Amino acid sequence: MNNNDYYSKLGGLPPQTELLSSKAVFTTAYAVIPRSVMTDIVTSVLPHWTGTRAWVLSRPLSGFSETFSQYVMEVEPGGGSDRPEPDKRAEAVLFVVEGEMTVELDGASHALRAGSFAYIPAGSVWRLKNSGSTAAKFHWIRKAFQEVEGLEPPPAIFTHEDEHPISAMPDTDGRWGTTRFIDPADVRYDMHVNIVTLEPGAVIPFMETHVMEHGLYVLEGKAVYRLNQDWVEVEAGDFMWLRSFCPQACYAGGPGRFRYLLYKDVNRHMTLW
Repeated sequence: MNNNDYYSKLGGLPPQTELLSSKAVFTTAYAVIPRSVMTDIVTSVLPHWTGTRAWVLSRPLSGFSETFSQYVMEVEPGGGSDRPEPDKRAEAVLFVVEGEMTVELDGASHALRAGSFAYIPAGSVWRLKNSGSTAAKFHWIRKAFQEVEGLEPPPAIFTHEDEHPISAMPDTDGRWGTTRFIDPADVRYDMHVNIVTLEPGAVIPFMETHVMEHGLYVLEGKAVYRLNQDWVEVEAGDFMWLRSFCPQACYAGGPGRFRYLLYKDVNRHMTLW
């Protein structure tokens, strides 16, 4: 049985006595959107969704996210959508952090709960419904799928974190690992969404600098993250966007594990326009 934590305590409003300062920062290399700013007044409502609100964490924008958009969705009991995705080019990853919901795709119904992962191919006709008695919350990552001539489209995936053991990074004694929901050797997929887990005291011991754009949502714990030239404290509920080639490293100080949901674009040539 899954004993993992998935942070989902969004919403509400701070009191009038709260200080204005926070660790929110927006730069051309990275952004940090702390959980403290994800209040009721920054939510969005979306066409063809009922009983639903969204916190938009990233969107394609000059000087910001280029390859993806990420929402945290909150669907009340009875809410959902029969027309969730307006863009036929958009593929989707759903990752549930609270409650239960059902996704219908190609005539099949899939029950999802906290820790469930779904990949929905571009152009799919799908529906989502919360038939439970409590709110369901999930991450919805949208990306314009990059077709490749001679390569068949990727199939849908419905699975759960319980079904995927952590793959330890080499030479880390199991203290740093990745939960992979998509086979990294399957080039039909042009994005990966993984869970990265660092045990207390574990580190990313070098300044990663690479082409993949990142979106990181902290699911559990806290750490100090190196972003470009800055050290930033992050904790469960915080979101980070990292531009391609932004130097990055991490130290998980504890006392518990540090885990985050990681988006990255993969398996495609670099566009030249």
